[in-house]
Amino acid sequence: MILFPVFGQTPAGDRLRRMQGSPNYKDGAFRNMFPTEVTLKDVTFWKMLREYRHRPANTAPDKPVPSVRTDLRRLPDDKVSIVWFGHSSYLVKIHTTHILVDPVFSGNASPFSFFAKAFPGTGGYGVGDMPDRIEKVLLTHDHYDHLDYKTIRQLGGRVQRFYTSLGVGAHLEKWGIPADRITELDWWENSDIFTATPARHFSGRSFKRGGTLWSSFVVKTAGTSLFLGGDSGYGEHFKMIGERYGPFDIAVLECGQYGKHWPYIHMMPEQTVAAAQDLGARNLLPVHWAKFTLALHPWDEPIRRVTAAAERAGQRITTPRIGEPVVLDEQYPSDHWWE
Repeated sequence: MILFPVFGQTPAGDRLRRMQGSPNYKDGAFRNMFPTEVTLKDVTFWKMLREYRHRPANTAPDKPVPSVRTDLRRLPDDKVSIVWFGHSSYLVKIHTTHILVDPVFSGNASPFSFFAKAFPGTGGYGVGDMPDRIEKVLLTHDHYDHLDYKTIRQLGGRVQRFYTSLGVGAHLEKWGIPADRITELDWWENSDIFTATPARHFSGRSFKRGGTLWSSFVVKTAGTSLFLGGDSGYGEHFKMIGERYGPFDIAVLECGQYGKHWPYIHMMPEQTVAAAQDLGARNLLPVHWAKFTLALHPWDEPIRRVTAAAERAGQRITTPRIGEPVVLDEQYPSDHWWE
């Protein structure tokens, strides 16, 4: 681990003791609310790797992904804006407060630069394009496509405070973030404008799973209510969160990287719409697609399926290009730009 800081750090000391006291921690690992297999029992790692290596060509686009150039330092101070950077990275600006969620700007979603490279056209934004001062960075869990070593190191002193799931702070401290600038939350705990809520997923930056927690987050401030979903399979937790904290002005939910071998840890696009309705979301912003190939479906299948399901269900949905602002109550881009 010392030779490869990208892997982060295993929690220890007071942090580990706090984790061990969590109702979600059992037998040395965090658990989901409901029984959840990461992969089906008859599926081996080598079988998945073999299928991934022989994946169809259409799992990546045949031309650069289009994007919009937006000056992130000039987003309106009297609105709530969301700017998506592809996959699950996005900037939320609530009036004058900037919240950067799961930023991954290194160009790949793995510990190795040759694996899970970003699609052409998706690298138009980086740390240098972010606002000069970022009040809050929110990290949902520690997978490489959500927690990026190079990005965190580059952000450094520009961030006022990091908020994340219980245990993830060990990685941040390993990478030079002072402990007094990190807040870690267990499910149903809150701090400042954030409440950590359950997700149906797993964690781990090596072969061990469950050593840190994975979460979704509720954001409530200034008359605004947002749900930021992180990674999650479908389940009853969405209805529980909706009943407790909904309705939401918008829900940012994953719609891609699903597969037949792991049906419980990522949602099918139709389930994304069901989750939005369970939450009581007035608008749905689907993410976790359009930047990396982490599954075997066509690269644009998630957005085609989720928009069709939203139309059938009468669910409002917004589909911005990378860099194109969503402005609550004002601007909800809906072009089918992937066609």
